[in-house]
Amino acid sequence: MTLQFDLQRTETLVTGEELLGMGNIGPCELVEGRIVQMSPTGFEHGGYEVNFAELLKGFVKQRKLGKVVSGEVGVYTRRKPDTVRGVDVAFISHERLAQRKKKRGYLDVAPELIVEVLSPDDPWSEVTQKLREYFSIGVKLVWVADPASRTVYGYRSVTDVREFAEADTLTGDEVLPGFSVPVASLFEE
Repeated sequence: MTLQFDLQRTETLVTGEELLGMGNIGPCELVEGRIVQMSPTGFEHGGYEVNFAELLKGFVKQRKLGKVVSGEVGVYTRRKPDTVRGVDVAFISHERLAQRKKKRGYLDVAPELIVEVLSPDDPWSEVTQKLREYFSIGVKLVWVADPASRTVYGYRSVTDVREFAEADTLTGDEVLPGFSVPVASLFEE
């Protein structure tokens, strides 16, 4: 039996587990139980994700701090109705990984760090909503990378933000003490 879903309009609310069970239905997020279709990212966007992921993974792996994941990884930000956000890059410590209720599927505990790479058509209102969701589940730091301005915004809360321009050095603050990287290197193609 094949299930068919209209991704633009789902009448029945879907859980994160049901979304996962649907298999490859294309890029999407689950927002308050409704499937929201997303466009695939552009080539450059994918390259910026890799830059962040490689630099973070090298740092984290060398110090055995946890895991770095990338590629629109599903993270629950709400339950009943479920919201599952696809994050570009995330760091999660061994301590938080040990708190997972399910060892498979979407991440059901908050990573310490999330990286969101902006696409040209991302409205700030949606970015701000994601920030609210991330901090509400216990994320400590969110880096919002803006390729158009070659800037990274480091959020410790929705209202506590630092701007790192291309000539600056991005740091891991208390989440990844000792991590630093020139912002310009994150936007290399």
